[in-house]
Amino acid sequence: QYKFRDLTVEELKNVNETYPNFTFSMNTYTFKDGSQKDLLNFSGTVPVKYGNSYNIPIHLWILDSHPFAPPICFLKPTVNMGISVGKHVDAHGRIYLPYLQNWSHPKSTVIGLIKEMIAKFEEELPLYSLSSSDAARQSELLSYIAKITAGETDMKSKSKIGGGKNEGCFNKITVVGAGDLGIACVLAVAAKGAADKVVLLDLSEGAAKGGTMDLEIFALPNVEISKDFSASADSKVVVLTVNFLGNAQTYLDVIQSNVDLFRGIIPAISHYSQNTVLLVASHPVEVMTYVSWKLSAFPKSRVIGVGANLDTERFQYILTNTLKAQVLAKDAWIIGEQGEDKVPSWTSCNLVANQTEAMAAHNSREEVANRAMEVLKGKGQRSWSVGLSVADLTDSILKDKRKVHSVSTLAKGCCNINSEVFISLPCILGTNGVIEMVKLEEDPLVQEKLQSTAGSIHDLQQQLKL
Repeated sequence: QYKFRDLTVEELKNVNETYPNFTFSMNTYTFKDGSQKDLLNFSGTVPVKYGNSYNIPIHLWILDSHPFAPPICFLKPTVNMGISVGKHVDAHGRIYLPYLQNWSHPKSTVIGLIKEMIAKFEEELPLYSLSSSDAARQSELLSYIAKITAGETDMKSKSKIGGGKNEGCFNKITVVGAGDLGIACVLAVAAKGAADKVVLLDLSEGAAKGGTMDLEIFALPNVEISKDFSASADSKVVVLTVNFLGNAQTYLDVIQSNVDLFRGIIPAISHYSQNTVLLVASHPVEVMTYVSWKLSAFPKSRVIGVGANLDTERFQYILTNTLKAQVLAKDAWIIGEQGEDKVPSWTSCNLVANQTEAMAAHNSREEVANRAMEVLKGKGQRSWSVGLSVADLTDSILKDKRKVHSVSTLAKGCCNINSEVFISLPCILGTNGVIEMVKLEEDPLVQEKLQSTAGSIHDLQQQLKL
């Protein structure tokens, strides 16, 4: 079946010599469009040094046009591992690297691919260990949801009492996308009790499957499942969780496919909920928030991305509870781009008597921040943890809390950024989205990093067809 069998066999021999732990076999690969093909694949681990040494399990599928087409690469996590979604890994464990995007025979080889994979994984681990505390948080959330279904929280009573509410006071949220993240958002928002009604807009083809079917079976109060955009009408917040699951070969192809998906979603959502706040959780969040803003023509204040809200909450928690730096935590933020390029920053500084003391205080703070960032790196983002973050943001918006969150917002004009890009910055959120951007300390290094991030995002956006 392989068009260039000899070249393929020769290369795989080289892989076997370099990485003898890999096992080879022929198996059926199912593409996202449902088509299948028998392909050569191999599984094994690659050594990664990230403080300690780790063996990262991977699974590579060799297409029948190899070596003129790049392999399809996945992580292969064990049951006690979680996937850290980032620039090079999606929620399904699929691996995207510049090496794959720029694949060209004979310059590109599987050995070279694995070497780049190791280098990128040493910058940001793609997997993390599922700790007992993670399991405990998950259990706590599910327990709370069980109480909701039994009517033990104030959400059900609010529904009964609010039966006579007028339409203008009705808090309705729509979650677009019925994948793992979409369902996690529905459960977390329902658990938070901020919304009077939650609509899950399932855009998948065919009958309800998996989690969507389970939601229908074990019906939660005030949760509706629909395939019709009209069900989203008059939503106060619309959460976008959809991601392309097709067989795109490059990272740019994946993003372009997401853009194409949004072209069919955003105008319909905007039509039925003209005053809604769009909250984007699709990947990559900075680019897809920009795309949502462009396609909706909404004011910039009403289009935000989940950005670094989860990382910031974790960062502040680590500073307060792990490093016992409560004073620093209240002014600490994670900003910039979600993933490996996130940056710690501050919204105020300690008042000190002179420049020497100021420098000492700054160095001390930076040392604590670096320690907190090391702890933060070990935490991945599961669907349910992002769902909890989404619930936190929607709660602040619906209840007009005027609380500060680090979210993806239009950064043009901030930190000498002149392009239309969305990056995470601390913002006050209320009923109409972003009320005000909170001023950060003027740190030249932080500004330089933000400008670099903005430049990279802008370059990527320029390659997209809107």
